Amino acid sequence: MVKFYESSFSYDYPFPAVSLAYFLRYPNPYAKHVLSTDVIGRHFDKDSQRLYTTRLHLKQSKLPPTVLKLLPKGILGSSSDSGQSYILEKSIVDVKKGWMTTETRNLEWTGILSVVEKQSYFRPARENVSAGNGSSHEPQNETTEVKTSTTFISRFGQGGHRAARRKTGAVSTNNDPAVEAPDEIQPKRGFLSSWSTSSLQRTIEAIGMRRTREALLKSKDGMNVVLGRMRSGGLVEVLEGMRKDREAIYVSEGPWKRRWNQGRGVEDDG
Repeated sequence: MVKFYESSFSYDYPFPAVSLAYFLRYPNPYAKHVLSTDVIGRHFDKDSQRLYTTRLHLKQSKLPPTVLKLLPKGILGSSSDSGQSYILEKSIVDVKKGWMTTETRNLEWTGILSVVEKQSYFRPARENVSAGNGSSHEPQNETTEVKTSTTFISRFGQGGHRAARRKTGAVSTNNDPAVEAPDEIQPKRGFLSSWSTSSLQRTIEAIGMRRTREALLKSKDGMNVVLGRMRSGGLVEVLEGMRKDREAIYVSEGPWKRRWNQGRGVEDDG
């Protein structure tokens, strides 16, 4: 089963500011669940003037309780209780032409739901920019358009059927082309079983889509916080805001306080 979700919006900031804010967006008050971000690959192509970056985000995240209720007990093992999930992010920034593309995908629970989000950031057409009262060269009139496309794929329940097909294909017919495999060896799926699996997949995808819509709104709000800091105080205020947000996340009571204290060389009171 596959579902798609598309949306578009714009930031009231020029593309250079938006593309920089994208790489400085974590942490922010709307993304307190993001625990860390690591750059695992970066390359700048001088000929094309494009920056290629691969990052890994560690987030405090669990499967929604509504999804867990739909799954058989024990299917996730201890992974559902870890409270952590990894997100792989790839991005390309074209400095010369002024556009950026990003792709993020979950690395956990992909057998239940795989979510791939693709975004395009770009300057609007010049005629659209200059349609206002001022000149298209005035920074206050510059905006950045964003288009988002998200794909949801649930493969839950398909692993057993693939294994059954592989097992069926391995059945010998004594190399006699006249002897056909009996119908009984074909994997059978009752109507109720087939309907239950597809219905479960659709439900999981629908829940994922609803959470994605909510996450996109928070993501935009978080970006606007970073962009606002950048406008009022430049990079210094952005970095100071990141420091305060990080401290608010790790110092507050919760499972991550111990990690913060260990990093600062402070003994945990608990």
